[in-house]
Amino acid sequence: MADDVLMLNISSDPVKFHKKTNRRPLSSAEKWAQKKWESKRKAVFEPQESSTSKQRKINQTGQQHAHKQKLQTPKSPSQRSNNRDTEENEDQREKSAAKSPSKVATLHKVLNVTSMTSVQKKTIPVLMSGKDAVVRSQTGSGKTLAYGIPVVQFLQAMQPKVKRSDGPLAVVIVPTRELALQSFQMFQKLLKPFTWIVPGVLMGGEKRKAEKARLRKGINVLISTPGRLVDHIKNTLSIAFSAVRWLILDEADRTLDLGFEKDLTVILNALNVTGLARQNVLLSATLTEGLSRLASISMKEPVSIHVSEGSEDTVEACPQAAPQALSDSYAMPERLQQHVVVVPSKLHLVCLAAFILAKCKFEQRQKLIVFISSCEAVEFLLTLFTAVLCVKPSTASTKHTSTSLNFYRLHGNMRQEERTEVFQEFSQCKTGILLCTDVAARGLDLPQVTWIVQYNPPVSAAEYVHRVGRTARIGAQGSSLLFLTPSEMAFVDVLANHNISLSEMKMEDILATLMKDERFKGRGKWDSKRSATAFEQEVRERATVLQTDFENYVHANNESLQTAKSALQSFLRAYTTYPSSLKHIFHIRSLHLGHAAKSFGLRDAPQGLGSSITTNPANSKDSKKGKDKAKRPPKKLTAKERVSNLMRSEYLSGIDGESKSKKKRKKNKGQAEEEQSTAA
Repeated sequence: MADDVLMLNISSDPVKFHKKTNRRPLSSAEKWAQKKWESKRKAVFEPQESSTSKQRKINQTGQQHAHKQKLQTPKSPSQRSNNRDTEENEDQREKSAAKSPSKVATLHKVLNVTSMTSVQKKTIPVLMSGKDAVVRSQTGSGKTLAYGIPVVQFLQAMQPKVKRSDGPLAVVIVPTRELALQSFQMFQKLLKPFTWIVPGVLMGGEKRKAEKARLRKGINVLISTPGRLVDHIKNTLSIAFSAVRWLILDEADRTLDLGFEKDLTVILNALNVTGLARQNVLLSATLTEGLSRLASISMKEPVSIHVSEGSEDTVEACPQAAPQALSDSYAMPERLQQHVVVVPSKLHLVCLAAFILAKCKFEQRQKLIVFISSCEAVEFLLTLFTAVLCVKPSTASTKHTSTSLNFYRLHGNMRQEERTEVFQEFSQCKTGILLCTDVAARGLDLPQVTWIVQYNPPVSAAEYVHRVGRTARIGAQGSSLLFLTPSEMAFVDVLANHNISLSEMKMEDILATLMKDERFKGRGKWDSKRSATAFEQEVRERATVLQTDFENYVHANNESLQTAKSALQSFLRAYTTYPSSLKHIFHIRSLHLGHAAKSFGLRDAPQGLGSSITTNPANSKDSKKGKDKAKRPPKKLTAKERVSNLMRSEYLSGIDGESKSKKKRKKNKGQAEEEQSTAA
């Protein structure tokens, strides 16, 4: 038992337990062998440092020693500033090397942009310097990218990094839904390399609940129409403008012309509550007095940028009277060929049909946009042309047929889903005819449009400029055609006062296209060897055949007849809205109602048509019921207000219900009916 007692070894070494045993002392040779075995065992279980690691340790210790010496030695102020500048330059070079290639690649691959336009060269440096700007340039010159690139550059460089929860940092206001959708798609492409920046669009016709959900999640670049944004400002709690650093008003003059000045005031007040420094940009092809007033209210020392082809570009401080002076002449695309054709009212419909056949049936790869004054007229012409012009020809005339006719329509009374679908389809098609109102006259980039046809004249020279701006965009070639009656020829002089020159196209040359289509062959046999007089007679006969086909379709049933009558009434109402400065050219009294009815496929003018246009039937009924209502004179509207009331329905947010006056009339009518029933 004594031999096996456990002994405790107390030392600085780790605790070891061993038994005390009776062993003889080791010899010197045995001790040497034991030491050798222990050294070998230690080499196996404890890895040694390699020569490279030892050298690394030596270098690190040397660097640390040198760094301590640098910290201990004092530096002069010039050395400190030079080192700081070199470090900042290195950081900037690293940032630009990391970010610029991705932006350039996005512009080149996604947007197919290889060089900047004139307006982009002048505008981008001004906006990058942080100044407000009023930009005036011809349509199709690339104004959207001129403000889109600086906005994206500013947002992606912000520190700390932009988060979705930051809310709107840039707000873009556009007058139409289609332009809002187009601007949104452009920002989506620009922001592809910067996925942490979220763009969003608000516009009438969409579900407010879905838009509120997107606002709660967060939108950094907010594109919106004025009416829908005002509605969210009033009714959506999650929208906040506390971080807005950019405000862009695209097509600002059109926004004011349509009566959205009050809406813009609400938007500006909501943005000004925050008090943050904000950069403001106004863009348009035409600058008006109202735009000058808006610039003076919302901008601080703006820079005026005027870019036009064929003249010197100007970049200067924006005085108060500059926009008004610039509005006397308009910048037109250099490769735009402008034409005018004089057509009597009774031949308007046939001439338009012949022009469509000439360009889209007997020529290749032609895209037309036809501007019409009212929504009802757009629907009527779409139905009429689809039924008459798109009929499959007989086998005898198939040799003349090259392409089929594809008609599209776009106006303010369509549902938003339909408008978006038509916009996308017409943008992607290679050939087609878009019948539309002025809802498509502003800012839309519809690719490869070759002809702009103004079937009904515009209400101003500025509107003419925006219509023809849908073609000949960014250096491409395009053409336009303006329909005028003989009594409206003075409008050419009005355009000439704004440096807009038109070349005349003969009506007979357009109608001659009907000679290629055997469906409209006259009674006699046509011989190409006959005289020019016989040729003209044959053209007139074929035009008569086509007009007869239109009239037969319209009078085939009561539904098509009523559609034609309502289209004619809407055309006449629109004709009364021309401003007073053009009343000597476009006056309802100068119209021949019978000939105007022919242009809508009607054989005669409907009875009581003139009185229904000049007077309000509701007011006449009220005057019969009581003298009290007749005493109150109707409110006189200015020409600008009439245009605004006529066109505003196409740009509404899609939320407003009936007006107060209409509800009041319905209420009074219901009360009168109740009184009559009780008296009976």
